[in-house]
Amino acid sequence: MTKGKGLALLCLLPFAVFYIAFQIAPLVWIAVNSFYSEMNEAWGWANYTDILTSTFYQQAIRFSLDISFWSSVYGLIIALLGGYSLHQLGGGRLHRFLMSFTNMTSNFAGVPLAFAFVILLGLNGCLTLLMRKYEIMQGFKLYSTDGLIVVYTWFQIPLGILLLYPAFDALKKEWQESAALLGASRWRYWRHIGLPVMAPTLVGTFVILLANALGAYATIYALTTGNYNVIPVRIAALVSGDVSLDPNMGSALAMLLVVLMSIITVVHQWLVRRSYQYAR
Repeated sequence: MTKGKGLALLCLLPFAVFYIAFQIAPLVWIAVNSFYSEMNEAWGWANYTDILTSTFYQQAIRFSLDISFWSSVYGLIIALLGGYSLHQLGGGRLHRFLMSFTNMTSNFAGVPLAFAFVILLGLNGCLTLLMRKYEIMQGFKLYSTDGLIVVYTWFQIPLGILLLYPAFDALKKEWQESAALLGASRWRYWRHIGLPVMAPTLVGTFVILLANALGAYATIYALTTGNYNVIPVRIAALVSGDVSLDPNMGSALAMLLVVLMSIITVVHQWLVRRSYQYAR
């Protein structure tokens, strides 16, 4: 080993220590303790059996997947249009402003975002009162599943734009011009050239948005004060709740979330490989 490589490894040592201490060790601790049932006072699969057979926990998993999936789909579509529009602007003051604004709003989540939506679309929010006055969207409720999908979609859009924007550099202007000369419409160009080339990035962005939504806690807790049944809220209630304190059950629920994300990641890698083969 050369002196340069040895110095590089030495510089990575603090990062490795922190990674093991704050990533690997907690995950191992959660995985081990998820197999201990406080109710039975024994090791085994009791926690996982209770989760998979409980209607309450099944509802939490279903609601989490429902909100995460649809907010990721809507966020990806809007981010695709927004990223394309930003790319078409090119350089310039407006482009720099919009990119800075997107970077800023990508960090606008949690309690501030929930507070902003309460002011706008809460029971007595300014937009709610305006829509009520003109009898528009009378059935919309911020604290329902549809309302939470709107909130989640909002914080998915900036992240999606930042992830998709560099992918438009892979689309060469000559491809669209050649397709137009051969008689292809804009729709056919995107269908047969643009979207297949961007498919790996689109799939990867969707997976990241899905993971971002599945793990979101502060926003939904601030909006519903923990009364909406999703996985992060249930884990928090089991770990720090005064009534239903059961950290081992919370560990089992967290491991199911890890397994779910692992499955999604494996499917993502498989789709990316197929996309690359299709692009060739």
